[in-house]
Amino acid sequence: MTTGRPTTLALNGMVATPHYLASAAGLKVLTDGGTAMDAAVTANAVLTVIYPDQTSIGGDCLLLAYDAATRSLHGLNGSGAAPAAATASKLREAGATRMPRDGIETVTVPGTIDAWDAALTRFGRFGLNRALQPAIAYARDGFPVSPRVSTSITAQRTALEANEALRRIYLPNGVPPKAGERLLLPELAQTLELLAHKGRDAFYTGPIAAKIIATAARLNGVLSEADLAAHRAEWVEPIRSVYRGIQVASMPPNSQGLTALLGLNLIQQATPSGSWGAALHLHPMIEATKLAFAVRDRELADPRLIPIDTDRLLSTDFAADLWRSFDPKRAMIGAPQRVGDTVFVCAVDRDGNAASLIQSIYQGFGSRVVADNTGVLLHNRGSYFSLKPGHPNELAGGKRPLHTLMPAMLLRDGELLGPIGTQGGDAQAQVLMQLVSNLIDFDTDPQEAIEAPRWLAGGRDDLDGTLVKLEAHFDLAAVAGLRALGHTVEATHAWDVDFGHAQMILRDATGLLRGAADPRADGAAIGY
Repeated sequence: MTTGRPTTLALNGMVATPHYLASAAGLKVLTDGGTAMDAAVTANAVLTVIYPDQTSIGGDCLLLAYDAATRSLHGLNGSGAAPAAATASKLREAGATRMPRDGIETVTVPGTIDAWDAALTRFGRFGLNRALQPAIAYARDGFPVSPRVSTSITAQRTALEANEALRRIYLPNGVPPKAGERLLLPELAQTLELLAHKGRDAFYTGPIAAKIIATAARLNGVLSEADLAAHRAEWVEPIRSVYRGIQVASMPPNSQGLTALLGLNLIQQATPSGSWGAALHLHPMIEATKLAFAVRDRELADPRLIPIDTDRLLSTDFAADLWRSFDPKRAMIGAPQRVGDTVFVCAVDRDGNAASLIQSIYQGFGSRVVADNTGVLLHNRGSYFSLKPGHPNELAGGKRPLHTLMPAMLLRDGELLGPIGTQGGDAQAQVLMQLVSNLIDFDTDPQEAIEAPRWLAGGRDDLDGTLVKLEAHFDLAAVAGLRALGHTVEATHAWDVDFGHAQMILRDATGLLRGAADPRADGAAIGY
């Protein structure tokens, strides 16, 4: 089933984001001579204004950059660490058995602004001031609330009403804004203008930092001036795997990018069987997801503090050994998975450079802490830490949590094929697996790959770990076949907003760009 939307075609440059206004802002940068990174950061900045439940400059940002001149791929880890004074034992002594969902205890150092600055310095032409101008205009002059954002605010109305800062900002008339209603964010506009003029230091050592620290102190948090001042994004070597001749690259730990690559390594162990969407096609992919997530949850953490042998985990031998536990006739038990709110942005410029960028406050409205008088919503990324003593991902001062953000890039023989990715928290890894399989195993075009019905597996806290959720339009025979294999099947509607908002841009040898954006959000792929 399709929406009737074709794959976008262009020859010079393209931007794909989950909201058409952000895509348009990024495209303007490309037509003005900016790079793919200039376009991606500009579009991302717009999304921090117009998609407030999904993203904020108070969150983290991870990205991949492909440099066409050197045919090289670079990763930037813009995730922040827990405050130096944070300890798991303090929360356990207070009676906690798991990290809180929100609140000041879940706030880690926000890495986005520093990541934007570092990425633009290395791969941009225009700088942070130019990149922030469209976002400033939307925050200052207002933007039309999309139907998806209106629905999200309505769904979280009770929590927003209970929080004075969030109520004032996102329920300005006492009720959720309707689709099409203009929403202004004047405090955020002032913060963005300060960043445009003073640069990233305003956020980490200047007046914005002072307000973040004052807010944390007022809420009895331990985030300090030193924590913010010490933060720097880290350039890292991307991790890679090969899926049926196509190289798939993502971010190394603390990102969960390894999870999707391991999952793809596993399904290559299976004998291809069944047409697309049949039970014999879905069952091995679902089980590969469970196996890959079990490895993730057991081993991945901050590699600066916990040694992680990514070469071993991505080796053919490791996948072959792990796949021996696959039962072609029965579903295994998987771990609960969490939905996350995030944005994925990608761009390719006329020189063949590409950016693949994911930015997030983790879950809806993040920590629900707004830094006083800034409009900056702080993320709840720290809620992903473990409180289990001795666990690799156990909360500790100066440690980055296991991170769901995982931008990806496809390459063929070292040449750019294109950026690809999705939002969705834990869903990101399994949605990426499905997108790659759709493209390579079933030769779909980009828009078809994104619009195809999706499944999400792994269970929820309130159900057993055989749960798999299917979007509408899977064949009834597939549903019956999965149930016969022991899967607990739960149906949902078509293009469910909780099943990821994916975008991609593919580039062929002639330079033709083919882009796609997800109907599960308000996205558009726009080129010229």
